[in-house]
Amino acid sequence: MGAARMAGVTVAVTGPRKAEEIGRMIAKFGGETVVRPAQGTVFLDDSIIEEQLRELIRHPADWLLLTTGVGTEALLQTAERHGLTAPFLAALGKMNIGARGYKTVNVLRKIGITPVIRDNDGTTAGMLAEMGDVGLHGKRVVLQLYGDPAPKITGKLRELGAVCEELLPYRHVPPEGDSVEVLIDEVLRSAVQAVAFTSTVQVRCVMHIAESLGKREALLRAFGDGVLAVAVGKVTAEALTEEGVERVLYPDEERMGSMVVAISKYYGSQSASGGEEGGKDKEDEEGKRGEADEESEEGMKGKSGKDSKEGKEGKNGKKSEADEFAAVAGIAGDCAASDMKV
Repeated sequence: MGAARMAGVTVAVTGPRKAEEIGRMIAKFGGETVVRPAQGTVFLDDSIIEEQLRELIRHPADWLLLTTGVGTEALLQTAERHGLTAPFLAALGKMNIGARGYKTVNVLRKIGITPVIRDNDGTTAGMLAEMGDVGLHGKRVVLQLYGDPAPKITGKLRELGAVCEELLPYRHVPPEGDSVEVLIDEVLRSAVQAVAFTSTVQVRCVMHIAESLGKREALLRAFGDGVLAVAVGKVTAEALTEEGVERVLYPDEERMGSMVVAISKYYGSQSASGGEEGGKDKEDEEGKRGEADEESEEGMKGKSGKDSKEGKEGKNGKKSEADEFAAVAGIAGDCAASDMKV
């Protein structure tokens, strides 16, 4: 039965937002949760951003790569607060613009800008891949990030010969208390069976603290040998991979409910095969792929659907597996039907 798919499974949730809601959904599948916050307060570093905007206005870069809609809006709002809207828009018109994510593209569309390059898969790496043979040697590239640095991305740009600068409209601070240290200890002791990450910031925080404790390699081994690393979507999964985690489970559509369903399907398949790892769902190449939900990826917002009282009937008159999941977890069927990867 769907309600027992996660019996005996404890999931550590690193995102404080929506943690209670995620816990309720996991409980309906028979699992348990512990909340281990790995993300602190987000705040706007206005003085630094103002100076960077003024520098872009004085000396426009060759490329401006925008990675989040929220961050792009923050730049525009900062320009407005300081009376720089007109000169900043003029500077944008002089730069080649790259964009990651449909929300970033939508923000640019509102101000009449079409990016020269955009991603093909919802990730920053995908955006860089689309740049293809664009010559970056000696070019000044400004990379807008959200909340934390991205050394792998900036390193790649520098390998291509770019003079790279980071633009961070927001900053994240470490969480209060010892929740991350407790989480690392639980993973190493296999006291939890899975860890659910809902933003890249949480990934960086956990790995940074593990490094400072001299436990990074042990943590990576634990994620490879037994404890399952779970990401809310492709962008967060990419961050885990960049940090060296080789086995990551994530849904095709970036939603909290889809993540919970992916976890339940994973452990359900293990149970059905007598504890051995079940095969992953075959990826539907022609299926609809959900764009990465940036606010969820950045730990700002999560989404869940309403209770499904009447699941859709299959051709044989029975509920489909996806609808069974939806009924048990109390989330929309289209959310439950999302593919997952591990």
